[in-house]
Amino acid sequence: MPRHRLSNPNFIEIDHVTFGYDSSRTILSDVSLNFQRGKVTAILGGSGCGKTTLMRLIGGVHRPSSGRIVFDGEVVDTRNAEQLFRMRRRLGMLFQFGALFTDLTVFENVAFPLREHTTLPEDMIRDMVLMKLNAVGLRGAAGLRISEVSGGMARRIALARAIALDPELIMYDEPFAGLDLISMGVAAKLIRTLNDATGATSLVVSHDVPECMAISDHVVLLANQGRIVAQGTPDELMASTDPETRQFVRGEPDGPVKFHYPAQDMAVDFGVAG
Repeated sequence: MPRHRLSNPNFIEIDHVTFGYDSSRTILSDVSLNFQRGKVTAILGGSGCGKTTLMRLIGGVHRPSSGRIVFDGEVVDTRNAEQLFRMRRRLGMLFQFGALFTDLTVFENVAFPLREHTTLPEDMIRDMVLMKLNAVGLRGAAGLRISEVSGGMARRIALARAIALDPELIMYDEPFAGLDLISMGVAAKLIRTLNDATGATSLVVSHDVPECMAISDHVVLLANQGRIVAQGTPDELMASTDPETRQFVRGEPDGPVKFHYPAQDMAVDFGVAG
């Protein structure tokens, strides 16, 4: 690895990024963030503030309208297929809805990235898959089809697949969704343990404040269009006196964050204006 990469504490750099899926709506507007090597960073915020979009940009799924994404010192170029393949070999992704292959078994789902990105022999792939499934408590479910597992089990299978290649960067999109309280605690502990054991850099997008605060080194709170409301250690955000930060981390119903998406006056929509 080049010396300048090792000297840079940031594994991922978001440099003045603006992005929208179409010209009528901007999802992220001039966002700049750094994610440090070997740290667990939680990205919190309400629905629609651009958390998942940010992960897609880091993974090279979309190209920023302006600005740049830097992955371990290298600017991500969505037009460079060779670079993207090489980069994604170093990246693990837990998708928001699992994105499992429903026509494959649990075992085959976890084995997929190993077969796609490596030339390992099948006996070694078998051992690695079973170890990853054991880590999430599902080694005994290896032979089941995806249609035969619960929603919570599917999330854990997706987590096992995300860590199959022992990636340097792991991105978790809502890793606690659909899990019972016990599984949620196990998943949170596993994220922290994996990060510490492998030295990986972890980004966790979630609405679950207590779990994220318990396992994160750094927390970023986003609002609409990727506006950074606050960032710092979990203790710093929990102790914040900023009204918007307090409302989100404490789950208060009243405050500057509004429940309703911006809309015109109801009287206009129902034809009773004037």
